[in-house]
Amino acid sequence: MAGVSSESLTTALAELEVQLPTGSLALAQELFGVLGAVDSSAGLRRALTDPSRSGASKSALVAELVNGKVSAQASDIVGKLAASRWAAARDIGDALETVAATVAIAVAENRTGTAVSGAPAAGGSASGGAASGLTGLERLENDLFAFNQTVESSHEVQRALAEPQASDAAKTALALKLVPAAGEEARTLISQAIVNPRGVKVTKLIERFGVLAARRQQRWIANVSVSRALTAQQTDRLQAGLNGLYGRELKINTIVDPTLIGGVRVRVGDEVVDASVISRLGELRRQLAG
Repeated sequence: MAGVSSESLTTALAELEVQLPTGSLALAQELFGVLGAVDSSAGLRRALTDPSRSGASKSALVAELVNGKVSAQASDIVGKLAASRWAAARDIGDALETVAATVAIAVAENRTGTAVSGAPAAGGSASGGAASGLTGLERLENDLFAFNQTVESSHEVQRALAEPQASDAAKTALALKLVPAAGEEARTLISQAIVNPRGVKVTKLIERFGVLAARRQQRWIANVSVSRALTAQQTDRLQAGLNGLYGRELKINTIVDPTLIGGVRVRVGDEVVDASVISRLGELRRQLAG
């Protein structure tokens, strides 16, 4: 997905973010259900991605499709997706799949659990404990990985899951038996991959869900580069400051990088805060170059 479709998905995920703290698996399942309806109708996909139709018209079409079948929250999310611009007919389905999976992943993120102690980064150390967000996401990713490992280790299981004569219910039941200890979020995503793999291998779709979970984990990890090792007091102040800035308890990986000369560089997910001397010198050079 690229161009206008990528921009529409980015906007949708940004708008979704405020709903994720209270998201539910029921919402994810509703969105996956709408995805099934969209995937089953080429005419509907063309209508929802027709550049000559207004966003309001496409949103109204979706409202008519889902009226009384899903919650108002799910209807609103799908309506906004429909009102966006898409470069190809398949793109709206891909976006809806990503949004639905993100809701399920956020449910795992929001689960309470024990803190996870960070392993030291290469050349550095870890301090602080990540709150339940990282714990739940790591468990989800492990559950998905365990499922794929089990499937890929057995040709018999692969054949059974691909058997065209078997019902979705039978294949789903088999898939869930492979990971009896998996959490509800993993079970939801595995079930979706079985019922609607959307033209790819089940394990490939599970890999995609795993990548989404791994990306979300990065929101809970601060990779901090410093010119020299921090004292315990400095580390505590840094931990408190970053927790306050991001509104959650981050796992901090500190990396000693003498090339920074001084200051600190922090990366949390895709966001970088650079207060190093080398960065300021680089900015000065750009200003002088004019």
